[in-house]
Amino acid sequence: MDNLNIHHRKSLTDLFGKEIGGEIWDRFTIHYTPIHGSWLNQAEIEISMFSRQCLGTRRIPDLKTLRRESRAWNRRMNRARTKIHWKFDRKAARLKFRYKKNVSKRSIT
Repeated sequence: MDNLNIHHRKSLTDLFGKEIGGEIWDRFTIHYTPIHGSWLNQAEIEISMFSRQCLGTRRIPDLKTLRRESRAWNRRMNRARTKIHWKFDRKAARLKFRYKKNVSKRSIT
């Protein structure tokens, strides 16, 4: 779960009341994502690749076929040891956002 402000107990208790909202919240095991978590980018890229390479524009007729096709695609990706090659690294980010080293100076007291 991301760290959006509506993803907290208070949102449920405001909507459903303290008792019911609290009961609903207690049913979840919350795992918040890191604020600067690049693994989320990797998951989104993986889902996008799966969507384009495995599913494409076709419609899968049933769950059995979907499972077979997705397992086959996953085996191909694992055998090929497909990796994500980041193009926007720290150096590129510093150029893009015009980062300058040591631009802030401390005031003399």
